[in-house]
Amino acid sequence: MLRLRLAWRLVRVVLHLLVGLATCALVFPWARRKLRDALTRRWSRRLLAICKVRVEQAPGAPVLEHALCVSNHVSWLDIFVINSLHPCRFVAKAEIRAWPVLGWLVAAAGTVFIARGNRRELRHIFKGIVSVLEQGERVAFFPEGTVARQGQVLPFHANLFEAAIDAAVLVQPCALAYLDEAGNWHPNVDYVGEITFVDSIMTILRGGPIRARLTCLAPLDAAGAHRRELATAAHDAVASALKPGVGLCRVDS
Repeated sequence: MLRLRLAWRLVRVVLHLLVGLATCALVFPWARRKLRDALTRRWSRRLLAICKVRVEQAPGAPVLEHALCVSNHVSWLDIFVINSLHPCRFVAKAEIRAWPVLGWLVAAAGTVFIARGNRRELRHIFKGIVSVLEQGERVAFFPEGTVARQGQVLPFHANLFEAAIDAAVLVQPCALAYLDEAGNWHPNVDYVGEITFVDSIMTILRGGPIRARLTCLAPLDAAGAHRRELATAAHDAVASALKPGVGLCRVDS
């Protein structure tokens, strides 16, 4: 019975991916931003539902429609959790582009990929981020540069924070947590070490329900700030929200 359930979930994931591919190929090229955002939000929610992930918006600051959003990075689920609530133009590491099918989908949704150590490419992408922000869109990225274990927040790289300064927009930190039914860190979500994308998705599909909780924190004013100051302030805000007994990580009954 368990094998049949797992097989059915895999079939549903594949079918949902096909719907996403068709949408990106046939609708996104001509769709306006409002429609793209609505389709992205709905598709992300359905994918998460298939994976038994329930998304919750935790109490916090109101989400900004026009800002540079930064978040801690835990799992490949992160992009879809954020997009299920507040669709963004993402900046992500190049490895995500290699994900089976999902990599193509996030690229088609407007994600920009950065190759590690390529300073020339980073500068080109930086200019693109500034341009998108100046057009009034919301851009998001994971400044840790890699995934971390639940409850840990690695140092934030400061380079891309300068885009908020140049575009004269606020920086909004966000904190992500994945909890089990008891309110503890969910054991199946960590995506560190030797875990592959396929291993991760199979573990999630086999496991129990997941509560993904997102908190949008107080925005940071980039005017007159240095990118390192912004990175440190954003890091401290996210780390504080993820402390046990605070914000996202309080145990719920």
